[in-house]
Amino acid sequence: MRPKTFVIMLGAALISLGTPVCAQPAANAAPEKSTPPVGGLSAERLKRLDHVLQKYVDDNQVAGAVALVLRDGKPAYQRAVGWSDKEAGRRMTANTIFRIASQSKAITSTAVLILVEEGKIGIAEPVSHFIPSFANTTVAVKSDHGINLVPANRPITIRDLLTHTAGISYGTDPQVASLYEAKGLGPAAGYGWYTADKNEPVCETMERLGTLPFVAQPGEAFVYGYNTDILGCVVERASGVSLDEFIRTRITGPLGMKDTGFFLPSAQRDRLAAVYSSGGDGKFVRAPDGPRGQGNYVDGPRRSFSGGAGLLSTAHDYARFLEMIRNGGALGGVRILAPRTVELMTTNQSGSLHSSSGLGFGFGFETVDRYGAKGMSGVGAFGWGGAYGTSYEVDRLGRLVNVLMIQLMPNTTDIQAKFSNGVYQALLN
Repeated sequence: MRPKTFVIMLGAALISLGTPVCAQPAANAAPEKSTPPVGGLSAERLKRLDHVLQKYVDDNQVAGAVALVLRDGKPAYQRAVGWSDKEAGRRMTANTIFRIASQSKAITSTAVLILVEEGKIGIAEPVSHFIPSFANTTVAVKSDHGINLVPANRPITIRDLLTHTAGISYGTDPQVASLYEAKGLGPAAGYGWYTADKNEPVCETMERLGTLPFVAQPGEAFVYGYNTDILGCVVERASGVSLDEFIRTRITGPLGMKDTGFFLPSAQRDRLAAVYSSGGDGKFVRAPDGPRGQGNYVDGPRRSFSGGAGLLSTAHDYARFLEMIRNGGALGGVRILAPRTVELMTTNQSGSLHSSSGLGFGFGFETVDRYGAKGMSGVGAFGWGGAYGTSYEVDRLGRLVNVLMIQLMPNTTDIQAKFSNGVYQALLN
């Protein structure tokens, strides 16, 4: 799952940046002026980022976006451009709520590690201790005679799920798709990961998943799939409360993330951005209702809490969560995790299984292990994104938290990479 008019300034701290968006300078333009940076970011160079974001809206590639950059925990760049819902005439604003899909994974992984710290979950513990159907898992193996189901060579562990090395996909692979579809998963769940329309608790879905074949042996490959949804069930079984309640009382509530949750109250439906899709010509079109578009995030049935892809949030809320991680597990006098636990999350725990080109994967985050492996991201940076086009990164060397929120699925633009480059080219100290 791997995801134009300047509308609003999101904070008084950046009033000094509130100049009109300018066109890019011509090749023979005078050298740029140098003024003291705001939070270490050049005001002149950030205007380039204004132009980049606005151009995606003007070119009808993206309906709207919210961008937020924190430096040392303080806003250094904040913009909202375009439309939250163009058909309804609603402009994008600072407090627009977005479907964050796989950005849910980092929050659920944090929930798991809280319980690891409390001794209720072991990192090397078999998942079957919490979900019995995982006691005897199988793997679908291609052969000259078709697909054979063979036993897993060892139990799947919590570590395997945190690093996406359990061999568990989203069930859309040709060798298993029909089996998953028959169980209401894979092709029967939107693009594979969507469960917000299920009228059953997540553990019921995950118990059923454990009876299906997976696509690789545990520990042998990076396979992106239902891993963190399984972990959401583990949190419920280990804590004795729903994943929704655990995240609200142990993470989002203490951090003041009041706009982050699995479903949106009906009274706030107008705060939820509409979903669009990249058309064949690169222009955005409104996505349909249902699992492959707008989803059931307001009307429910509000029973399935997907730890891997179900949360809604704002740029401000999610940046606050990331700043807690960047700060070693604490923020505003509230400690969520110990610093050593955060290190497990934000350093490569999967060797070269995720990538052989300088990227790794920790307990919930992709990591940058070599400069140049991901644009200008510094060594030690970590991040990920969501299927609806949202993305984020924490750059520890730059002391930055970068969040970009859009709602575009599928997304054929390169807005995430250009946003990242736009931030780093403005970083002067």
